[in-house]
Amino acid sequence: MAQYEHLPIYKKAFDLAVYIEKMVKNFSRYHKYTLGYALRNVSREIVMLIIRANSERDKLSTLVRLRDMIEELKLTIRLCKEVEALKNFNSFKELMSATINIGKQSEGWIKSINGRK
Repeated sequence: MAQYEHLPIYKKAFDLAVYIEKMVKNFSRYHKYTLGYALRNVSREIVMLIIRANSERDKLSTLVRLRDMIEELKLTIRLCKEVEALKNFNSFKELMSATINIGKQSEGWIKSINGRK
C-alpha cells in the first residue's frame, strides 16, 4: 500500500475528522444522533477516499467520489448551522474553511490527473 501520511490533503482531512469528532460531543442529543452521525461518517469517508485514491493506479473515479463527498459534507455543515446544532459561528467558519481547503486540494489533484492523460 502506498504511503499517504505525507499528503497535505490527508493531513487536513484527518485533522477535520478529529475536529468533527470532538465537536459532535457537544451537540444536543437530537442533533448528535442525526446530523452529528452524518458529519462523522462523511468526514471518515473522505479520509478513506484519500487513502484509496493515493494507492490506486486509476485515481480519477475515486477522486470524483471524493469531490462528491466533500460537497455532501459542505451541505451537512450548512444544515447544522441553519438548525443551530453548532454552538457558535466560529465552529461553522472553521468547518467550512477546512472543508473548502480540502475541496480545493482535491480539485487540484483531479486537474493533475487529467493533465497527465
